[in-house]
Amino acid sequence: MVNRSRSVLASITVLLSLSIPATLAQQASPPSGDDSAPALQFSDEPHFTVAGVTDWTAAGGHGSDSTLRTSEDLARETLTLKPDGSSATQPAKEPVEVESRLRAALAASPGSFAANHQLGAFYLQAGRYLESIPLLQAAYQLDPANRGNEYDLALADQANGDLPQARQHAQKLLAQEDNAGLHRLLGEIDEKMGDPLAAVREDEQAVRLDPSEPHYFAWGSELLLHRAVWQAVEVFRKGAKAHPKSARMLAALGAALFAGDLYEDAATSLCQASDLNPADPEPYTFMGRVEMAAPKPLPCIEPRLARFAQQQPGDSTANYLYAMAIWKRQQPPAQGQSWPQVESLLTKAVTVNPKCADAYLQLGILSYSRQDLERAIGFYTKAIAVDPRLGEAHYRLGVAYDRTGAAGKAQQEFQLHDEIEKQQAAAIERRRRELKQFQVLESPPPPGE
Repeated sequence: MVNRSRSVLASITVLLSLSIPATLAQQASPPSGDDSAPALQFSDEPHFTVAGVTDWTAAGGHGSDSTLRTSEDLARETLTLKPDGSSATQPAKEPVEVESRLRAALAASPGSFAANHQLGAFYLQAGRYLESIPLLQAAYQLDPANRGNEYDLALADQANGDLPQARQHAQKLLAQEDNAGLHRLLGEIDEKMGDPLAAVREDEQAVRLDPSEPHYFAWGSELLLHRAVWQAVEVFRKGAKAHPKSARMLAALGAALFAGDLYEDAATSLCQASDLNPADPEPYTFMGRVEMAAPKPLPCIEPRLARFAQQQPGDSTANYLYAMAIWKRQQPPAQGQSWPQVESLLTKAVTVNPKCADAYLQLGILSYSRQDLERAIGFYTKAIAVDPRLGEAHYRLGVAYDRTGAAGKAQQEFQLHDEIEKQQAAAIERRRRELKQFQVLESPPPPGE
């Protein structure tokens, strides 16, 4: 994986692992994280088998490279979607007092399993992995048979980057009991160790043992990340059927459908996700990017983005995405009918967040469309000041300079644009070479046919 992919996978690994109880003995597998609806039994076998992996061979299935890039980005960002209701989880009210109490207990009984484990588990939940590992290791030496402590130690080792040691602990626990949570943990470890084939098989086994929402989500996300698009659609659809109130399952399904060129179906799924939890910004950001990348406007998205902007008037992303949806509906511009509203929303976006480079870029494009070259140059310059790697801003600034007769400045911006494009294309190609694609047997026909 490239660095960005590694950071995304690391963040989702921590997010998912912290949703698992610290003591494995409390229950056989992680909770579903779902609403009151019970999970369906996993009785309908998948219509596919992941048979192997191969290097990236062909993009396929998209009308433009920019659309393909959007689908790849959404596949990675699907991993970071939070479980429904995760924001309601509150940290300990008095963490300093709790830590002090646990440290005092350990000082009083340094040879106590409970004292070492409890402080180690506290640091694990706080994300202080370097501090948690020695304590959990000490507890492990005192009681190697305690499964809850060893599970915590596997989580801490994984989060700290000691993947072989984490895998060893997880495999030892799994040999003692076939547990869905352990399969899922091994899947996360295998993905980070560069073995996606093993990872997807662990994820599938986790769903077979416990068809919970987190397990379905992990399986579908692994398939989507490695471009098994139709198989990811199948898993996310089954997951949405089993857990109909999971907004992130519907959002992930939307990302998979978009990757399969089913733009209207993708929009419908994303809109349903936002309707389930209108206060959650994540489905809106997904649908906004889908709207911008799709060949034509997607009718259900604009009213949802309007709701997003109304609910979050101080959110630059909400204002920017709503502006772009309005502007796209008016393409080609109908005598600039939508320009005042678009301009107002984009201006609000850069007012609440002066670092919103994309909004500056669009204000520049709007000004250029009005033949106001001086204002356009100003906005393009601001966009570049915020994000010097914004290639389109360099190109459009070059065009504007050329129109004003500043040929030297124009040539400089064109050269910068070309250099940025080459570097970004090389980074994308490198990421695609490093990311293995799944080879799938018995693939079903595309959904909807």
